[in-house]
Amino acid sequence: MQLIRNPNFLILDEPTNDLDIQTLQLLEDFLMQFEGCLIIVSHDRCFLDKLADHVFVFSGNGKIKDYYGNYSAYYRQKLAEERKSKLKLRPVKAEPEKTKTVSETRQKPSYKQKLEYETLEKEIEALEIEKSKILVLMSSGLDDIAEITKLSERFSLTEQAIEEKTNRWITLSTHM
Repeated sequence: MQLIRNPNFLILDEPTNDLDIQTLQLLEDFLMQFEGCLIIVSHDRCFLDKLADHVFVFSGNGKIKDYYGNYSAYYRQKLAEERKSKLKLRPVKAEPEKTKTVSETRQKPSYKQKLEYETLEKEIEALEIEKSKILVLMSSGLDDIAEITKLSERFSLTEQAIEEKTNRWITLSTHM
């Protein structure tokens, strides 16, 4: 009822719960065209990635992280930071190690690694877009079981590729 009155500010708490795919698609389309301010609370990462350009992450104890970008970008950054902190928190050995020079301690990324790192960012973004397109096709009401099966398999392969490339991106980010 409120949407009929043409509001300029919406607060949505878990709007994707209990929606069928067609209704979810209509909601996404409406919200993408919405010209006002949206605050969305959701556990639906795909939904957030399509609509959010700014994320507030509540980490407990009154701490809120403010991140400009969608949830997937925030999550990749979070994983990279966790990986870096794990590398810093390795246990100290009882035996003193020989003193390493600065060049031994910090390996500079090679040109090939830098190029791969930049390429991976673009590939991950392209895969996320492809994943969204597949979801749209799957939710379009297809009746052909063979086509739905192909899309489902393509979706699984795309998700797997995103995960593999994200893990490699995180590994490379520790050297950048």
